[in-house]
Amino acid sequence: MGPPGADGRFGEFGGRFVPESLVPACQELERAFSDAWADPEYRAKLDAILRDYGGRPTPVTECFRLSERLGVRVLLKREDLVHAGSHKLNNVVGQALLTQRMGKRRMVAETGAGQHGVAAATAAALLGLECTVYMGELDTERQELNVFRMELLGAQVRPVRSGSRTLKDAVNEALRDWVATVGHTHYCLGSVMGPHPFPYMVRELQRVVGDEARAQCRVLLDGRDPDVVVACVGGGSNAAGTFAGFVETAARLVGVEAAGGAAATNGIPGVLHGMRSLLLQDEAGQILEAESISAGLDYPGIGPEHASLGASGRAAYESATDDEVLAAFQLMAETEGILPALEPAHAIAWVVREAGRSVPEGSSVLVTLSGRGDKDVAQVRDLLATGRPPR
Repeated sequence: MGPPGADGRFGEFGGRFVPESLVPACQELERAFSDAWADPEYRAKLDAILRDYGGRPTPVTECFRLSERLGVRVLLKREDLVHAGSHKLNNVVGQALLTQRMGKRRMVAETGAGQHGVAAATAAALLGLECTVYMGELDTERQELNVFRMELLGAQVRPVRSGSRTLKDAVNEALRDWVATVGHTHYCLGSVMGPHPFPYMVRELQRVVGDEARAQCRVLLDGRDPDVVVACVGGGSNAAGTFAGFVETAARLVGVEAAGGAAATNGIPGVLHGMRSLLLQDEAGQILEAESISAGLDYPGIGPEHASLGASGRAAYESATDDEVLAAFQLMAETEGILPALEPAHAIAWVVREAGRSVPEGSSVLVTLSGRGDKDVAQVRDLLATGRPPR
């Protein structure tokens, strides 16, 4: 997973499809990130914050009871143990430092499940930046706890009442804000999506997950890499960061989407949010709504590098249903004492379904547990109590 081409594309996907008013901002960000990523002082400061404040490196946990039940060796990369509860902090600390480096005082962010919003608010509080988070109105209802957390951290949360009132619409509003305030605002985009350089930059800031995991797995597996590496995919930042550590190995890479979206499988090429990628569209090219029990995977597209990895065959993209995800959430709680966020519960659900089938008995499987499930407990409780569908 090297850098994109000079046009910001991974094969046929990616690029920069933005209003003329944002082209200079994207170019400024591209230069700033390139300079920062080559600057030992920036890298040292980022590493120090992620270590001393964020809690890196996160461990790889072996799931003995779950492994015994499934007949495959399950290892978890524990991004749920990062400060603020998810892998999102890896990205936002890097972008918050860039915001300061560019001389800007404010960040805007979008969020679905609230994990990126909480992380952005956390980094802004740490570094003394203003922060505004756009969140679909439907998602603010599903994730009331995370809304309150963001507000406690000093961020302004703006519910988005247009369109489907979910993540897609939150991105739209964040982009509009950035256009209007670009002189003093940086858009802290949360996933490997959007116009160049965001997909590449976010992947590089998240590759710490995969680099750590590969070294840790080789210790646990006597010098070998895992047979299968699995991560959930909405836009796909935790999967991109994980895959970056294993793309040059023989490990099978699997991204798991929500069955109510699954843009990697059901999408067709198109342009949305400044990128060309695989998107859920109708025959007229209108973007369709994705549906998922998980607010964080409720997105009608996939990051362009994932689209490229799927097109090349290097990674496979599968899906999990809401019922499978709820069952996996409960299974992890009962067998390992871990509450996964609903997003990575998709990855666990796929492993549960495929163990002994496409994942042979005795295989080693690494799953990135991208976030913890505290935020989802009330939603899961209500769903299990009523037996009603999630949407």
